Amino acid sequence: KKRKLPVVLTREPGGTKSAEKIRNVILQDYFGSDSKEKFSKYTDTLLYLAARNEHVQNIIKPALSKNRIVICDRFTDSTLAYQVFGKGVSKALVDSVHKFILGNIKPDLTFVLTANIKKAMKRLKKRRFKNRYDKFSSNFYNKVQKAFIKISKSNKRKYIVIDNSNDTPQVEKIIFDKFMKLLTK
Repeated sequence: KKRKLPVVLTREPGGTKSAEKIRNVILQDYFGSDSKEKFSKYTDTLLYLAARNEHVQNIIKPALSKNRIVICDRFTDSTLAYQVFGKGVSKALVDSVHKFILGNIKPDLTFVLTANIKKAMKRLKKRRFKNRYDKFSSNFYNKVQKAFIKISKSNKRKYIVIDNSNDTPQVEKIIFDKFMKLLTK
């Protein structure tokens, strides 16, 4: 924005008022730790996809139609890594819904930040406010991180994988520099 580029910054799940409401349902411990009732993995995934639909229709498509640069914190690869690889949701279901709600929208560039899972778990424990995903096991996060790496290697789009184990401001500079280099080509 400081460089006067036509940039839209957004995130998922969320990005719009309605998608943020869905995000709140997804991330909170909506049934409580002592409850026997939980959403099924498919209900959970469909909530993510509903939030994505709101986001795509109301933020991403309008921004792209105005030739804006959209920078989104998380997108479709997160659904594949967390829900498909992490929780075992049907990839065919996710792909089908994505085909319908995204059309030909896909990222030009994806940054994948990896981390030492033990260090990441220690950082999570220090968080003052935790969401439901902050309470998953290190095995789950290992599986998800491996999924992101697998997705980055098997995809034709451009990926940049960066080790963020030390969680330093240098990573932000690396991302910014690589983004600007691609943008100015």
